[in-house]
Amino acid sequence: MSSIINLGLIQTHATEDKADNLRRHIALIREAAKRGAHVVCLQELFLTPYFCKREDTALFDLADPIPGDTTKQLGDLARELGVVIIASMFEKRAIGLYHNTAAIIDADGEYMGKFRKMHIPEDPGFNEKFYFTPGDLGYKVWDTKRGRLGVLVCWDQWYPEAARLTAMSGAQILFYPTAIGWLKSEKAELGKAQHTAWETVQRGHAVANGCYVAAVNRVGVEEETEFWGQSFVANPYGEIVAKASPSDEEILMVPCDIKAMEDFRRIWPFFRDRRIDSYNDLTKRWRDDG
Repeated sequence: MSSIINLGLIQTHATEDKADNLRRHIALIREAAKRGAHVVCLQELFLTPYFCKREDTALFDLADPIPGDTTKQLGDLARELGVVIIASMFEKRAIGLYHNTAAIIDADGEYMGKFRKMHIPEDPGFNEKFYFTPGDLGYKVWDTKRGRLGVLVCWDQWYPEAARLTAMSGAQILFYPTAIGWLKSEKAELGKAQHTAWETVQRGHAVANGCYVAAVNRVGVEEETEFWGQSFVANPYGEIVAKASPSDEEILMVPCDIKAMEDFRRIWPFFRDRRIDSYNDLTKRWRDDG
């Protein structure tokens, strides 16, 4: 079996029409498969605009059950094309209980399960605590027909603990469906620094865990937010091996060599040298040594 896993990362815009967004993404998934993708990852909340810019109870109507009709359609598509699909959606778990959730569908069409976003931000223009209950499924890895894949979502990408625990479960590639951008009022002063921080922290996860990292961001302007695109893949050395446009819709095709990941871990054995006996305080909110 080849050690190469071909990724197809789809960065695009979103309209107010969920059905249109689904149709467009199905067409893009087909194109990615035609170009040789083994795993296709969609951006965060791919069925809708990024609706968390304000608090509005009517927007809970955008949520869908997972599994449900959308995952059924994506499952049929995955089976037809022989690709794994990672789809980030707004999940309705129960009346009044909602999550930001990624569904994982195997290359034979099987719905394998879901990851619920663990870390929920609350910032101007990103009012997610109003909409999303923190995830309660833990950090998981799926042994798909195309590789062992770990999935986290957007704000999770800032936390080394989340990346570590997912990698410790055997993930060869960490996927981060994302919706992040600049507020118009901040871009001139902080835009470059914010993007650098976002990219750098994820490259660090790739190095520290000896795996590939794939971040999939959306593009376009939605009200005061300009999504910065630039989806990318970093290899275990933290090198960016491919990056998408900051503004254009794009399918970023990237081959990942799992054998190279194993070679990296043999010469830089970070898991071997971890001092797990000294990490107990990581479960505390803060260390008050004074």
